[in-house]
Amino acid sequence: MDLPVWQILLLAVVQGIAEFLPISSSGHLVVLATLLGADAEKFDLVELNIVLHAGTLGSILVVYRKHLLEAVTKDWRILFLLAIATMPAVIAAVVLKATDADALLESPLVAGISLLVTGAILLLSQRLAQSEQTYEATSWWQAWWIGCAQVLAILPGISRSGSTICSGQALGLSREGAATFSFLMAVPAILGAIVLELAKSLSHSSETDNGLPAWLLLLGALVSFAVGWASLVLLLRMVQRGRLHWFAWWCFAVGLFVIVWQTTIG
Repeated sequence: MDLPVWQILLLAVVQGIAEFLPISSSGHLVVLATLLGADAEKFDLVELNIVLHAGTLGSILVVYRKHLLEAVTKDWRILFLLAIATMPAVIAAVVLKATDADALLESPLVAGISLLVTGAILLLSQRLAQSEQTYEATSWWQAWWIGCAQVLAILPGISRSGSTICSGQALGLSREGAATFSFLMAVPAILGAIVLELAKSLSHSSETDNGLPAWLLLLGALVSFAVGWASLVLLLRMVQRGRLHWFAWWCFAVGLFVIVWQTTIG
């Protein structure tokens, strides 16, 4: 596949930044891929999507290694809550698989409109009352509704971290508690995305011969891991300081640009 190295690095950086900062990685990647001309007819980006997601998953495992180890070895209740929170996304994935929603999920215009929604969600988060509830005290019904908020992020442009952190705060969790539960939820969510991409890759393996070299895939994974790690640390500091709403202005700017581009130029 004749995909320039700089484009792969750019996609990896965008994935690492937007996967954790509340600006929607899917929305930015849809827009960026369209701008670069990397559409499905020209490139097979399935393998690249897999390794970029794997890189950002690795950054979560590093930053939250203590929380994850405690959940696996001591507090199995957290695993139960994460399973409940993941159920809405599983149900939504099954429904989407039975429908032809690819055009909707790959539309830059949808991404632009959804980025405006994300910006509105982030601004509203500033008005939420503050709580002291930790992520360990999350109830099953809180986990379920946070999981429902995660389903919104299936649309390109709706931030997974933004929607789940803000919904966690609205349901009574502290800023840090909502952020921690959100990123623990991201582990099964990203794993699920990787599995779906792997299934897609296997189903098309005999139809395409334009895969990327292994060294480029590894490079993309390493870049998304490093950038994702830095972005996650930055976001946690912003959450602690109550500045999540700052990212709303970026979402508004990009969303308006994309809408104007798609409705007048595109």
